[in-house]
Amino acid sequence: MSGIVFLRTSRIDTLRDFYLDRVGCQLWLDQGDCVIFRHGNLLFGFCERDESDRQGLLTFFYDTQADVDAIYRSLQSVAVSPPVMNEKYRIYHFFAHDPDGRQVEFQTFDHPIDSYLSGETLLLTRRSIRQFKRAEVPAEILRQVLDISRFAPTSRNSQPYYFKVIGDRETLRFLSQTRGGSSAPIACAPMAVAVCSDPELSKRHIQDACIAAYHLLLAAWFYGLGTCWIAAMDRQDVKTRLDIPQSHYIATITPLGYPDPPLPAAPPRKELAEFIRE
Repeated sequence: MSGIVFLRTSRIDTLRDFYLDRVGCQLWLDQGDCVIFRHGNLLFGFCERDESDRQGLLTFFYDTQADVDAIYRSLQSVAVSPPVMNEKYRIYHFFAHDPDGRQVEFQTFDHPIDSYLSGETLLLTRRSIRQFKRAEVPAEILRQVLDISRFAPTSRNSQPYYFKVIGDRETLRFLSQTRGGSSAPIACAPMAVAVCSDPELSKRHIQDACIAAYHLLLAAWFYGLGTCWIAAMDRQDVKTRLDIPQSHYIATITPLGYPDPPLPAAPPRKELAEFIRE
């Protein structure tokens, strides 16, 4: 289930330009005298009426202070004041006014928050993270990530994969040194997760484990956690160290933790036409 917040406006065309061009929202649905915008997973709409609603507050939040500074530069002419840190609520924010005179807030949280990403944002923004904060991953967050990950599809619903959580610092250092620079990020995180599978349970145990691993990467990002696919960890010495049967397969061992800003920029992508072959 989802929902939409509707407000009345007497300046629908001006508001449309403001929220699309200056705030960076998307037009979710145009119903003529009512338009609905999307900002991440927030849906809000304006319906053209004789009077405008100005009570309440529209708040948009972003991932980093740099994001807030960027939107401030775009809206400086209608901003009340520059961005500041609010110690009471641990947010970095500023206020502005839209064309109706309605107060709008732009902020970022200065502390971990619960999951909020829309499906589209989740898929478009996930990054490989190689630098992490020292903060530990709360046990309940880890449990939720793994609980979502267990719904990864498998051949004939065989479910041959499993997750091995690694928190011992000596073991993390050992794993980080197995492939030089390629595996080094493992030592930078507070923990790692090995995604494994049992060939006795599925003839497609390699594919099953890889699908489960990507489920884990997406679930982690949904809860604000960074990962990095470390390949070629299906090794005898790694299995011995982790007490994993030699016949089992290791799809990846990913570091897991809160990303240390700034986040890496999105890598360039080829155009869609180059991915489609007749």
